[in-house]
Amino acid sequence: MHDLIIQNGTVVDGTGGPRRNADLAIQDGLIAEVGQDVGAGRRTIDADGALVLPGWVDIHTHYDGQVTWDPCLTPSSWHGVTTAVFGNCGVGFAPVRQSSEDYLINLMEGVEDIPGTVLSEGIDFSWETFPEYLDVLDSKPKVMDVGAQIPHGALRFYVMGMDGADHAVLPDAGQIERMGEIVEQGLRCGALGFSTSRTTKHKAADGRPTPSLSAGEAELAGIAQAMRRAGSGVIQVNSDMGPGEMDTLLDAARLSGRPLSVLLLQVNHATELWRETLGAIEAANQEGLTVTGQVGCRPIGILMGLDTSVNPFSTHAVWKELGQLDLEQKITRLQESPALQSRLVDETPDNEHTRWILNAFERTYELGESLDYEPSPECSIAARGRNTQASPWLIAMKILLAGRGDSMLLHTFENYAHGDLEDLREMLVSEHTICGLGDAGAHVATICDAAYPTFLVQHWGRDRNRGAQIDLEFLVAKQTSRTANAFGLQDRGVLAPGYRADINVVDLARIGLDRPAMAYDLPAGGKRLVQRSFGYLHTLVAGVETHTDGEHTGELPGCLIRGPQSRPN
Repeated sequence: MHDLIIQNGTVVDGTGGPRRNADLAIQDGLIAEVGQDVGAGRRTIDADGALVLPGWVDIHTHYDGQVTWDPCLTPSSWHGVTTAVFGNCGVGFAPVRQSSEDYLINLMEGVEDIPGTVLSEGIDFSWETFPEYLDVLDSKPKVMDVGAQIPHGALRFYVMGMDGADHAVLPDAGQIERMGEIVEQGLRCGALGFSTSRTTKHKAADGRPTPSLSAGEAELAGIAQAMRRAGSGVIQVNSDMGPGEMDTLLDAARLSGRPLSVLLLQVNHATELWRETLGAIEAANQEGLTVTGQVGCRPIGILMGLDTSVNPFSTHAVWKELGQLDLEQKITRLQESPALQSRLVDETPDNEHTRWILNAFERTYELGESLDYEPSPECSIAARGRNTQASPWLIAMKILLAGRGDSMLLHTFENYAHGDLEDLREMLVSEHTICGLGDAGAHVATICDAAYPTFLVQHWGRDRNRGAQIDLEFLVAKQTSRTANAFGLQDRGVLAPGYRADINVVDLARIGLDRPAMAYDLPAGGKRLVQRSFGYLHTLVAGVETHTDGEHTGELPGCLIRGPQSRPN
């Protein structure tokens, strides 16, 4: 008798093949059978009318610190994620020398917008080496499986000391050799890859550029050779993709013999650069390399509310005057004082922040009850101001004061240059891309995109009306087997005998998102934006039900993934 039977469901198996009616039998954490006569089980889940999907594999998260204090890894676990990979973008917390933790916190705070106070209180830093960090992760209870990459920033600082924090300082031959040794050791102990950042957008909290920004050919070559010796791992890169950059990265991939995965997104100052990058990815794969572009599925959206990190009025004298009040008191004072409201609108300070906001209003929208993540440009705050001959500051203020702190503006920061998601659709349907721009665990009071797997199904597979939708079977494969295989995790992401029983049972008619909301549940009382989902009937990790109707069952079956898995026979 099997441990569990999921019967009467419509199976979308993660391969991209057509959906079919079938039952699943689960035994010892693995899928034992898929078909019509799979036998009996000690427990049965009736999935009549529902989809049965593999669990989502999210390969671009920043749970490096949160995993040490939060076994539930929310909000990802609310959205059917059963495997999360972190250590992305060259930032993380291992290796680390005692008394040098503050720099890694400073770097993570600046690059990924996670408050230093939260990290200082939440992380105990009971490790030094990367293998020791993996051992700590292994010992922690977890709701899902997790895997880690070796971050270039931490590696550089560990080997070079304060010199390593300055991207312009070149390591000597001995330091490069030492970096290679650490990378090789980390990969042999189970790291899933090596990550680096080469974008000027990434700065430590003190304003210094990310340590790996301009790492030269010799440094990259030393690390690439270490990866070749280890024979495992992915090179993950966030880059501005300036002239010659892709050639540099491809040289490292050739030397390492390992897959390369780069972030692929549309930026407003060079709206077609992504096409050039995708073209280089396609050519590299034709050459015989393995290269993927990590893409999103909705605009990278900065949320602006009265309690978020970015607020249209945050540098205004009136807002500063209210600074000692809590949020509820601020809202009450403003709602009861037309004079204060007039000052907010009419006495706009002339500074960098307000000049940016005024320009940003052209791509900023009210995130209303419908949660429209593909809004028409005619609905932007600036356009509404022009159409009604009203100040955009007035429109923004009225929206934010309409609720009791839960009203939000959505600024489409990237991936929305032309006012729709057509370019993003081209990225999504490419055979050379995988899903991976949710940044779960990061930008905690600014961006709330950890919910993207749910949005992927809801918007692209069911609701989109401003352009073509995408076949559900394709979308599921994109977020399961494709992401898993890109990181060598060949034991998951497919509903077939021998694969891990990581499963979502989903009501397609209901699946969707709740409104983003501010929670105050981080260490040191830190706040973060969260977004719940609905429509997930059952989520299983290794055959153990972790969530029922979106609520945690209390089970924590997750484990640390150590290195690439082998596909079952």
